[in-house]
Amino acid sequence: MSDETSTTVTAPSAVTTDAGDQDTDSSTTLNKPHIRWSDSYTKAHDAIQSLSSILPSVPPSLSSSETPAACLLRDTETAAQISKLLRQPDSGAGDDNLCRWLYDTFQSNEPELHLVVLRFLPVIAGVYLSKVNLHKPLAGFEAVLLALYAHETSSRNSQSITVNIPDLSHSSIYHETNKAAKNSATELNLAVISPTLEPYGTVRSMKRGRIVGVALELYYTKIPQIPVESKLEFCEFCRIWSSGQVGEDNGDLKRRIHLPWELLQPILRILGHCLMGHKKDEKLYESAIGAIGCLYERALHDLNTKAMLATGSLLQLVKLATECEDVDYTEITETNTITL
Repeated sequence: MSDETSTTVTAPSAVTTDAGDQDTDSSTTLNKPHIRWSDSYTKAHDAIQSLSSILPSVPPSLSSSETPAACLLRDTETAAQISKLLRQPDSGAGDDNLCRWLYDTFQSNEPELHLVVLRFLPVIAGVYLSKVNLHKPLAGFEAVLLALYAHETSSRNSQSITVNIPDLSHSSIYHETNKAAKNSATELNLAVISPTLEPYGTVRSMKRGRIVGVALELYYTKIPQIPVESKLEFCEFCRIWSSGQVGEDNGDLKRRIHLPWELLQPILRILGHCLMGHKKDEKLYESAIGAIGCLYERALHDLNTKAMLATGSLLQLVKLATECEDVDYTEITETNTITL
């Protein structure tokens, strides 16, 4: 099998609305939000109807809901069926109906349906990266990943993501100084979080980590809206990727993979959210700790200093949080030493 897979992108059909001979008065303005809502509802309803022909069963409550996209995102029964199909030995091929449904659903350009597809990215990326060296046809998975990558490329408008790192050589705005102010516009200490994206129409082996990493970066930007079950699946595959342990009965999913920094960086950002998210879930917290521990051991095995520093820092945060929880500030200690 060649090392690249061609993917044909089909533009979604346009949705038109006949406005008729309405007058340009206030009633037209009031109707516009309703039209947009109806359009979103129709797309979500059509996606559920298409999904019903792929899955063994779809709860009737999804189609009858006033917010079908939100219900589809949160429905655990439907999510379990989709995840199970994505984990099958023959999943991800070019004729995979579920991958085609995920691709078409994302191309609908509805933000709520985007979340539905991103909810399954951990399984898509996990199974894909575990199978990719088996020389199996995976054009279905690659089409979905390329759609996510193309969306992020368009959203960034060919711009890299950078942060300004504080520089001690610059005077603080909170302190008086006799030094002349430096031109901050020319002396910014910028660090590149994610380099400029190039458009890709196929998945090549040298660019695979970058494409999957950018998809995970998109997942991270929406992670507060992603259900916790999806994050648990992500932690599961992190353990598989790092050690080759844990997984399904299917041996294809128990393979350790190459973890370049462009893939590891978004992985650690997602795990950091699982550790320190504003809505702390105990099961997710423990699962994230286990995943970070596996990645730390992998970094030690590979002698990857950058990965050791990043994963070790997250484990240190866990240790500090645990120590703080063990402190009883109401306890009066008997000592003659005053600690400031």
